[in-house]
Amino acid sequence: MVILWEDITVQHRFLEDKKKLLSGITGFAEAGRIMAVMGPSGSGKTTLLDSLAGRLPVNVVVTGNILINGKRSLYSKEVSYVAQEELFLGTLTVKETLTYSANTRLPSKMSKEEINKVVEETIMEMGLEDCADTRIGNWHCRGISNGEKKRLSIGLEILTQPHVLLLDEPTTGLDSASAFYVIQSLCHIALNGKIVICSIHQPSSETFDLFDDLLLLSIGETVYFGEANMALKFFADAGLPCPSRRNPSDHFLLCINLDFDLLTSTLARSQLDLPSSSNSALGTKKAEIRETLIRSYKGSGIMINARRRIQQLKPNEEQKIKPNIGSSATWWKQLCTLTKRSFVNMTRDIGYYWLRMVFYILIGITVGTLYFHIGTANNSILDRGKCVSFIYGFNICLSCGGLPFFIEELKVFYGERSKGHYGEAAFVVSNIISSFPFLVLTSLSSGIIIYFMVQLHPGLTNFAFFCIDLFCCISVVECCMMIVASVVPNVLMGLGTGTGVIVFMMMPSLLFRPLQDIPKFFWRYPMSYLSFTTWAVQGQYKNDMLGLEFDPLLPGNPKLTGEQVLTLLFGVPLNHGKWWDLTALIILLIVHRLLLFLALRYSKRSSTSPMLWFHRCRGKSTICRKMSI
Repeated sequence: MVILWEDITVQHRFLEDKKKLLSGITGFAEAGRIMAVMGPSGSGKTTLLDSLAGRLPVNVVVTGNILINGKRSLYSKEVSYVAQEELFLGTLTVKETLTYSANTRLPSKMSKEEINKVVEETIMEMGLEDCADTRIGNWHCRGISNGEKKRLSIGLEILTQPHVLLLDEPTTGLDSASAFYVIQSLCHIALNGKIVICSIHQPSSETFDLFDDLLLLSIGETVYFGEANMALKFFADAGLPCPSRRNPSDHFLLCINLDFDLLTSTLARSQLDLPSSSNSALGTKKAEIRETLIRSYKGSGIMINARRRIQQLKPNEEQKIKPNIGSSATWWKQLCTLTKRSFVNMTRDIGYYWLRMVFYILIGITVGTLYFHIGTANNSILDRGKCVSFIYGFNICLSCGGLPFFIEELKVFYGERSKGHYGEAAFVVSNIISSFPFLVLTSLSSGIIIYFMVQLHPGLTNFAFFCIDLFCCISVVECCMMIVASVVPNVLMGLGTGTGVIVFMMMPSLLFRPLQDIPKFFWRYPMSYLSFTTWAVQGQYKNDMLGLEFDPLLPGNPKLTGEQVLTLLFGVPLNHGKWWDLTALIILLIVHRLLLFLALRYSKRSSTSPMLWFHRCRGKSTICRKMSI
């Protein structure tokens, strides 16, 4: 097994300043060996790994050849990528995380025992036996350590036994001992016939000795590529020997990090004396040292041998293989697995539904005590309207509290989708199924309290309508908040945006003004028809008041019917029944689910950000002006 890359150049496509992120990078990696990609921050380490994995955004253009066993493919199951920061569902244990991932990716023909065997072998291989039954950890549970999380993220990728494993700084945030054991685990994976390439920032000398090959980058150019143990000789031949007591990786980065030139000039202007360097050659500017090293490498036998080896590894005729990054599991198995995982997460995370359910019950008790045994006196007419507004207004706003948990779940989804584990449809349907029991329980718990304490319109049908109407309304709000969570970058913006959207949708409803008094342009048509609050409140008004008779305002007058109260006082149209209102609310719920699917489908998959769109349009207008001239 071999992967090679030849003359890889990456640069921005639409920006006027087409800065090259990589410039003519050439190299190869063979099975049974582990390669370190090193360099200062901004040198192109992550860009190179993204190029090899086919994960670059659309605003950059890549030129050059990337071959896996002589086949040209940028999207393949043969390549697995471990990002610098992997996200997990903190309520799951290590073993559960691996098991759910295996069930969504491994072939469906594998039995449960076979999948469990793969999971156990992965746990053993990554040294996670002691924490296999420990939860990963979240805001209310401490969980496993950072080193164990790194090994878990690697274990998730080797479940499918990929031939090439790419890792973006797997030792970030770890102490030297934890970093050593992580790289040691990667060495064991490489010895099993796999290709392991990882970017690493500044390893300890013990960790650096574990690497077989080294690719040293600086501002997108190759400074050195070859065997790791020969890098010291290369630097010594270039006139930059490493002091005996210095870490080799520290020495390499000290020589090529151009940020030190800026620091030196700044301190010189501040009239501060720098401590003398242990190597007189390092007293020169780093830009000059870097150019010297690049020239030395281009004229060295190391580069000539690397080019010769690449020509030997290249086939006579390149073959293109079909892009294939999908899961081997069937869609139905993915749906069942995701539903079970989501249900377990919702059950264990007390903030997802349980805490909010307590507040729903408290609101129900509050409404019940404020409007206890409301009756049918003439002064209860307005109180019934206020009661309905109180119920739906507070319950709708309370649903915004689920947004932080939606965002955390969506982050996991985005990471797994980018690797082809499953698609948007399976995620949306699994969320609908797993959240259904909690939403039903929420609606029933608060609905029963309110209905019997307030003594709304008696009857089993009326009670069922009230609970179903409340369930549909809360479900629409939850889905609306998930849509917001899918398009905002963080929790703070999500809370602000989500609250604004919900309040905006509540404005053209009976909570604020009768429908006939709402301005017809925009607010009445079409917003009142698009507002889920309009249909929910309107249906509950009819459900509660139709069939009731209220005491007259003046003694001796006939009693007021619910129909008269709805039309004359609340402005509720009676040209259709309450079940049509509920049907419209269900249709809006389905529409919101479809909007969620579309938002997930096109959100964070296309890299067309507003700024990128601006530069693209600007670039097109510039081209048009030049053509007209």
